Amino acid sequence: MRLLPHRYPFLLVDRVLELDDTHALTLKNVTFNEPFFPGHFPERPVMPGVLIVEALAQSAGVLAMHLAGGASSAGNRLLMLTGLDRVRFRRRVIPGDQLRMEVRLLRRRAPLWKMEATAKVDGELVAEGEITAMEVEDQVP
Repeated sequence: MRLLPHRYPFLLVDRVLELDDTHALTLKNVTFNEPFFPGHFPERPVMPGVLIVEALAQSAGVLAMHLAGGASSAGNRLLMLTGLDRVRFRRRVIPGDQLRMEVRLLRRRAPLWKMEATAKVDGELVAEGEITAMEVEDQVP
């Protein structure tokens, strides 16, 4: 939470397992009481793909803010998603799954970032793609 501005119910990273200058490994415990499951889908709960991508983007934010010097030096900076490339979904994510997300830095040319991202459940690939983002100054008064 020190590295991300997101909060419940939209914080989709529960724990940072590994963090260094090249990658971040994060975890999301997918529980039955997630706010999206009652509507997606009541009889067959499935985590929406767009939220899997958001969880990966938040994991990318963890890595970027770490590399930018952490929360203290990040100041008013935010990492805004600017693009998704080659995103593919391989299997469903359901309540009880533990989503392990890994992002690896491909390029950084301030203020632009490009990262490779994968999400797995029990070692099985769930989603993958490339994330591009831009560091911006927060203009909220």
